[in-house]
Amino acid sequence: MSEAYKTLKEYAETEYIIKKSKFLSYSKPVKTEEEAQEFIASIKQKHWDATHNVYAYCIKEGNIKRFSDDGEPQGTAGMPTLNVLIKEDITDCVVVVTRYFGGILLGGGGLVRAYSHSAKLGVDESKIITLMPWTVYKVSADYTFYNKLDSLVRDLGGVIENSDFSENVTLEFRLKKEMENKFFKECADLTNGKVTPEECGTVIAEG
Repeated sequence: MSEAYKTLKEYAETEYIIKKSKFLSYSKPVKTEEEAQEFIASIKQKHWDATHNVYAYCIKEGNIKRFSDDGEPQGTAGMPTLNVLIKEDITDCVVVVTRYFGGILLGGGGLVRAYSHSAKLGVDESKIITLMPWTVYKVSADYTFYNKLDSLVRDLGGVIENSDFSENVTLEFRLKKEMENKFFKECADLTNGKVTPEECGTVIAEG
């Protein structure tokens, strides 16, 4: 089972201007290198007239880390952008920083600071979240147990995904791994052993 990891929650755009140079950051959660490259290509197409379209991405599967200076002096753009992702310990994400040169040279140190700052703005705007494995369960019970089971799942930090009210009530929910044993014990106590949860697999979701 996969371990918990940090990534970005959503797509975001930011703008940062220093010494007349405009830095636009575009950040997004992605699952594959292909998805990251497609996103980079779309930003390059959108800003075909930009001075530079610098990017960095990290993919969890295969521990892939890539970056490009896109014509900026080596080490002043792509690596600082990637370093933001590494420092925040996030993966399955991509950041593109587009620069429109304003006519005033920033120097090597200035470029590093500008790209780092712009990438950090994008990451913060996208919001960092933690994803972790949850176990999905289904439980079918008499209606007299519905409120007790619903409350138990929620009290243990579980998430009710679906409730089906027919002859019996059926709850589909997910629980964090560390809460499973406690849930089984308390479920047995609450229902006098009449209800047995059925495991339906695992999902990766926000924790």
